[in-house]
Amino acid sequence: MARAGRAPWLTLQRREAIEAWLFVSPTLIGFLIFFLGPLIAVVFYSVSEWNLLSGEQVFVGMANYHDALRENPDFWHVIRNSVIFAIGLVPLNMALALTLALALSRPFRGVVFFRTVFFAPVVTSAVAWAIVWKFLLQGEGGTVNALLGYVGIDGPNWLREPDWAMAAVIVTRVIKMVGLNMILYIAALQAIPRDYEEAARLEGASGWQIFRMVTWPLLAPATLIIMVITTIGSFKVFDHIYLMTGGGPENGTLVLAYYIYEQAFEFFNVGYASALAMIMFVIVLALTIVQLILRQKGAA
Repeated sequence: MARAGRAPWLTLQRREAIEAWLFVSPTLIGFLIFFLGPLIAVVFYSVSEWNLLSGEQVFVGMANYHDALRENPDFWHVIRNSVIFAIGLVPLNMALALTLALALSRPFRGVVFFRTVFFAPVVTSAVAWAIVWKFLLQGEGGTVNALLGYVGIDGPNWLREPDWAMAAVIVTRVIKMVGLNMILYIAALQAIPRDYEEAARLEGASGWQIFRMVTWPLLAPATLIIMVITTIGSFKVFDHIYLMTGGGPENGTLVLAYYIYEQAFEFFNVGYASALAMIMFVIVLALTIVQLILRQKGAA
């Protein structure tokens, strides 16, 4: 007989299943509302022509993709800028993060202070960070050029010259985000057993040999994760471009994420912007898959 006060269908297995679904429901609901729903909407909008001002929406099939890939020369200029940004940012960020992690992974007096100093920009408001650097990098009256003037260097107008604007944005972005990768590398370094390093030292290995033959291979999983998230972040950069250069000068810093915003909310071409967003999604997904494949081949 079923126990009094309990429905006969509510067995222990069913109750555990209900409790499990209740625990995962917030994440599942968030996934459906904030990821899957918008993704389906973007796919739908990308095959239509929709102007926010007129409100008229017309199905056009693959026309938006054709315009981006074949008809619009600005698209390939934007892709080129995005690739340059990623190539400049990812290696510099990872190399600096690893260097800082190696220096700050062992305990010494003041290590917590230095970790805090390098990590603080990560939690600093991106808006405040970009605005402050915009003033620091002014051509005349900027702090950076004033400091360079003390050593006899006439600094350029960093954010108004095409040859310097991209480099300035990359460096300021690296300084802001390097602390996150530094923390990830520190965690990975501290997870490496010290027995390996001590054994290598007993065999007469130098510091560089220990790093190259012991530490670096053991950091490969962390390096893959850092490379993937940094690459994705480099293609999604928007705030720095919007606040510091606005895509200029002469479209020299017009990257894909800002170009999508420009098409959607300045030119009100939502259909074309949605197609660009899908192209960016495919590019980032392809790069992630390539990095995973290369990592698997390297581990084989």
